[in-house]
Amino acid sequence: MVRVLTAHQPLYLPWLGFFQKVCMSDTFCLWDDVQFTSDSFIHRNSIKTANGPTLLTVPIHMEGFQNKTIKDMTIDNTQAWQSKHWNTIRTAYESSAPYFECYRDFFEDVYRRKWEKIMDLDEHLLKYLFKELKISVDYVKASDLGFEGRKNDRILDMCMKMNADLLIFGQSGETYADLAKYREAGKLLHFQKYKHPKYPQLHGPFAPNMSIIDLLFCFGEKSRDILERGNPTRQELINKYLSKN
Repeated sequence: MVRVLTAHQPLYLPWLGFFQKVCMSDTFCLWDDVQFTSDSFIHRNSIKTANGPTLLTVPIHMEGFQNKTIKDMTIDNTQAWQSKHWNTIRTAYESSAPYFECYRDFFEDVYRRKWEKIMDLDEHLLKYLFKELKISVDYVKASDLGFEGRKNDRILDMCMKMNADLLIFGQSGETYADLAKYREAGKLLHFQKYKHPKYPQLHGPFAPNMSIIDLLFCFGEKSRDILERGNPTRQELINKYLSKN
C-alpha cells in the first residue's frame, strides 16, 4: 500500500489548490512549529466582492516574529477585525450566494469569538472546511511529533517518521526540494501543478485564487468535485508513480 503524505503551514480561509493537494493524500501534517512569515497567507486571504478580489487580513502582533513559530503568534485584538471580516463576507455573499445560509451559523460564531492565537483560528476553520468538503485524512501537527533537522532534512525526517512513500509538495516545491536526498531514502515526490477550475462567480468576471468560501457559498456540497476538476485523484497519482517505478 502506498502511503501519501502532504504538509502545509496553517492558512486562513485557504484557496482551492490547498484542498486539492490534501484530497490526494492519506495524511496531512500541519506545520505549526516553523517560523512565521509576514508575507504568507497564514493570516490573510481574498474573497470576491462587488469591488473585485478583496483581501481579508487578521492583524498580528509582529514584535520579534523572526524568532517565533506560527503556533506562538498572537492576534492583535485591539483592532475590530472580526466585525470587519464578517461584514465584508456577508455583504459579498448573503443576498446572492445560494448556499450561504448553510454555513452562516458556523462563520457567524467564528467572528463572534475572541481568538488569541492565529494558529487556533486557522485550525478551527480548517477542520470545519475538511468536514464540509468531505476530506477524510489522518490529521497530525508537527509540534506533536518532534521532527528534526532544517529545511529538506526536516521534511525528509517527517517522511521517515510517518512511513510515507509519496510526498506531495506544493507548486513551489521544485525550487527547493533536494531530489537526491529523497531518492536515496526511497521516497517518491509529486509537485502539484494545480489546474484552477472556472466556475460561475458572483460580482463580475471570474477571478481565480479566491478563498474556498467563495466556491463553498456558491456551490455547497458540489464544491469538492469542482475544486478537483481537471486534477489527479489520489489513486491516479499513485498509479502514475507506480508505473514509473
